[in-house]
Amino acid sequence: MSEEYFRIGVITEPHGVRGEVKVYPTTDDPVHLKKVKEYYMQGAEGMELFHLQGMKLQSDRIILKFKEITDRDMAEKLRKKELFVERADAVPLDEDEYYISDLEGLSVYENDEKIGTLAEVLRTGANDVYRIERTDGSELLLPAIKQCVLKVDVREGRIDVSVMEGL
Repeated sequence: MSEEYFRIGVITEPHGVRGEVKVYPTTDDPVHLKKVKEYYMQGAEGMELFHLQGMKLQSDRIILKFKEITDRDMAEKLRKKELFVERADAVPLDEDEYYISDLEGLSVYENDEKIGTLAEVLRTGANDVYRIERTDGSELLLPAIKQCVLKVDVREGRIDVSVMEGL
């Protein structure tokens, strides 16, 4: 399932009086965002475009300044808004890496038998964990490691797995 936009963060609050906003990043590489000049937020009539004027990294937050946001009152209205970039501006992937949004919703197979659907990718730190909704209604938490995830084919909408004993 391909998406045109990727969520890269959530605006938490205004910063200062000139329209800057603090953003909690939901991307693995916030530094990459310095290269991105166009950002989007969901508006009443679809995605609204915002042009980046400046960016600062601040511990676990990013401070962004957009051309269209000129004062604190305007920034205040953006609290809790999700911030997006176009797919073309997302962090480039290495071999055997995938965007989470492309994985969620794929069918999961073991020994060519469908066992469920990937419902969610949980970020745990050591390795991701796939939350699979089984066809029988139960849930399977599968570590996203080579021993368990044998093959991912986003085009075919399929993930082949080996469920280790005890899972």
